[in-house]
Amino acid sequence: MENRTRWFGRVVNALEEGIIALLFAAMTLVTFSQVVARYLFNSGAVWALELTQYLFAWLVLIGISYGVKVHAHLGVDAFVRLFSERPRRIMGLIAVAAGLIYALLLFVGSWQYVGKLYKIGIASEDLPVAQWVPMAILPVGMALLFFRLAQVGWRIWSGREAGLLLGDEAADSLRQHLDSMTEAVEAPPPEPVRRRR
Repeated sequence: MENRTRWFGRVVNALEEGIIALLFAAMTLVTFSQVVARYLFNSGAVWALELTQYLFAWLVLIGISYGVKVHAHLGVDAFVRLFSERPRRIMGLIAVAAGLIYALLLFVGSWQYVGKLYKIGIASEDLPVAQWVPMAILPVGMALLFFRLAQVGWRIWSGREAGLLLGDEAADSLRQHLDSMTEAVEAPPPEPVRRRR
């Protein structure tokens, strides 16, 4: 059972990263093609800006939940770090609960919004699709965020994490610098240059 769970986790991870990479690549290609078309050929596609906006929205909303998963969101935790593990866990659970409430409120509101767009049948401005299709990422993104926050909450509750883990740019930069210094020290010295006479 544990092997199946690990396999499923790897598949979901690869799928998330693949979707994020695909969205980013598509957004970049559409934008680059429009720059080339406008500056070299003095033309461009009318729908490109709207497509880029939708791709960016999808990228951000999927990226929010992925950021929670990999602890990439930044936060100020200097105050929280003053406490021992138990108070940090309690503060982490409070922060997760606030995030869950936020995600739930936005999920409900976006679900209603997308439902109204579906009923009315409004088309996108420049793309030949109904507007509810690209806007469907709103409830999907909030559901993903809720799921990821619930996972973090469970890990804090069960004692596997001491609190809400956040990205630490200073520690990451220091670690990267120390790694590069270690590589430089461990590298063999360069061969002396011999001059020919």
